[in-house]
Amino acid sequence: MSPEILALIFVRMAADEMVRTVPFVCRAWREAVVGPYCWGEIDVEAWCRRVNRSDLIDAAVRRLVRRSRGFLRRLSAYRLGNSGFSFVAAFTAGFLRVLQIPLSEVTDQTVEKHVKSLSGLTVLDISNCMNITPKGIATIGRHCKSLVQLKRNMPPWEPSQSKIDEDEALAVADTMPKLEHLELAYGRFSDHGLEAILTKCTALCNLDILGCLNVTLKYNIEAKCLSLPFFRDPWEDDDLEYSSSSGDDAYYDDSSS
Repeated sequence: MSPEILALIFVRMAADEMVRTVPFVCRAWREAVVGPYCWGEIDVEAWCRRVNRSDLIDAAVRRLVRRSRGFLRRLSAYRLGNSGFSFVAAFTAGFLRVLQIPLSEVTDQTVEKHVKSLSGLTVLDISNCMNITPKGIATIGRHCKSLVQLKRNMPPWEPSQSKIDEDEALAVADTMPKLEHLELAYGRFSDHGLEAILTKCTALCNLDILGCLNVTLKYNIEAKCLSLPFFRDPWEDDDLEYSSSSGDDAYYDDSSS
């Protein structure tokens, strides 16, 4: 079978297993994995959670993204650092469509320097990225004008820490008008920020504001939220969860490169 056909089979495997075992079966399989066709979508989030070190994760992501040779359309990683983010932006050169990097250590400065190269993004997950502030979010919105899905879920906070901060909500409202799916769990904005989003993001159909305890849904805001096809209010009891599974440091094996 051609490398393209083999790749359609191999991409169903976990990325670490594909790197660690497939190349050693036969020459044809090795050529398929070494080629770019297996790397149009890279999901290493489970492995990253196991490793939990940004330096190793950045190195692994650079290696795998390099294999894609411009074919990369989706990347899902965890705890990505500035080095990894910079490389992804430079190497994908506007072709990346989905970027999911929860709990990453990327900073506003890195976002501002490299986000122009990510202008093709339609889906972005920067949940729990504590070093990205409203300034970074606004920069993303100004350059990634095709965004239709944003996940910006944050860690839970106590009611005693309920100081209102509208900046993130207003950054989203002012720069991301095409959003259809928006998750802002545990944001600190109030009805003011929420109303701005509902007014300016006219395509919105899925909104999650679990844990946004400064929101009261007064006046016509509740009616606007309930008119959406999907709305998750601030007071639901179930917590947000992220999947994880086992992995290892197989991405550092150069034998299959």
